[in-house]
Amino acid sequence: MLGFVRTDNASLVSCLGDPQRTVAAYHALLRRGESVLGAVRAGLRDRNPAVREGCCRLLDHLVDTESMGELVAMADDPDARVRIAALHALACDRCKGDTCAPGADRVLEPALHHLASDPDPHVRAMAAELVGKFAHFDARALAALRASQAGDPSPAVRKKAGWFTPGGTIYERTLPSAAG
Repeated sequence: MLGFVRTDNASLVSCLGDPQRTVAAYHALLRRGESVLGAVRAGLRDRNPAVREGCCRLLDHLVDTESMGELVAMADDPDARVRIAALHALACDRCKGDTCAPGADRVLEPALHHLASDPDPHVRAMAAELVGKFAHFDARALAALRASQAGDPSPAVRKKAGWFTPGGTIYERTLPSAAG
């Protein structure tokens, strides 16, 4: 199958770290669905950051309640690409299917921390997306986005933070409808 010597879940997860096989391994694992979750969770602890990143990307689609805490912990990974993938998976509702994205009680504090102080601007930009999910409901989220919009060293992060503040395109598009 797909030129792999071994096609068990753990072997495919390890192939996420091989630039020649990562795409095929990712798609093969994704097609297998929930049956790969154990191997994907184990892959979050792999020494190769490309494997950890791929596992975070898989959890964006396959996440379950048991995996949520591990995905939150990956936001503190030493590799910026892994942090970006973890924060994206936590922020993205589009890929989740029937699983609900985590609430502010689980993800807002780590997202606020990364928005304010992560050394990588791409991580801060992804953290802005996650914080932005709570801008309508949490004063801390809105304050952090405004602070980032006003003072982040990266123009891209300032711009993205602005999308999630009043007057910003995403903030306005996602305004909760008035109950009535």
